[in-house]
Amino acid sequence: MIKSMFSAVTGLKTHQTMMDVIGNNIANVNTAGFSASRVLFKDMYYQTLSSASEATDNLGGTNPMQLGYGTTVGTIQVTNNRSGYQQTSRSLDLYIAGDGYFTITDSSGTMKYTRVGAFDFDASGNLVDANGNFVVGMYSDSDGNVVLDKIKIDDFEDYVDIAINAAGVITGKNTLTGDIEQLGQLSLAVFNNPGGLDQNGNQYYSVTENSGDAVFTVAGSDLAGPLLSGALEMSNVDLSKEFTDMIVAQRGFQANSRVITTSDQILEELINLKR
Repeated sequence: MIKSMFSAVTGLKTHQTMMDVIGNNIANVNTAGFSASRVLFKDMYYQTLSSASEATDNLGGTNPMQLGYGTTVGTIQVTNNRSGYQQTSRSLDLYIAGDGYFTITDSSGTMKYTRVGAFDFDASGNLVDANGNFVVGMYSDSDGNVVLDKIKIDDFEDYVDIAINAAGVITGKNTLTGDIEQLGQLSLAVFNNPGGLDQNGNQYYSVTENSGDAVFTVAGSDLAGPLLSGALEMSNVDLSKEFTDMIVAQRGFQANSRVITTSDQILEELINLKR
């Protein structure tokens, strides 16, 4: 009887984890670029009461008889399906219509990746995100090799009407000459397994051994997808699904609580046999 109580405790813990994930999803229903997560359970180890036996001439085979010991969290997966974009009418807000990620460098020079393209230029002409981290672009060095570096517009004060097209090319009008000049190009990163990226908060991701290394390309490629200016990626949280999952988690928690209560009542009856 005690085994049923311990098995039910594992059920309480896993359904609590499920509620934690659901709560985080709902909290981020309006967070730009947020990807919802889901919980998958798995059964735990088993006690074999009777092993399987092979059939003989005189007796048929028997299946194993095993007693389970509850459940645990198998995995928490990030769902990478795209939910579309919201229009902002702001030229430096960018939406990736594909599987690419913007590349960002933080204050330590570490590369991070994000789907949120809410960018702006600082007073020095650096293209930065909402946290002040530099946005990375692609350049050609003197030997014609492609290199990655932060996007910075020299003589920034001389340019107006700065825009970014679908290929990530940054252009601006030179107020001294009146010419439209190309000022840089954004770099996008793609991964063999985006689900293997590590979530760092602030909508940043970092590379792990299971995500594969970042493959850098330009916007508009088949790998990364084109950019849409004046839009931001919406959260992919589906409230109808989350509320349904919440009911399932609540009932699962309730059912496991009932197992503990019922097991306790049976134990009480056993104790009362002594009277």
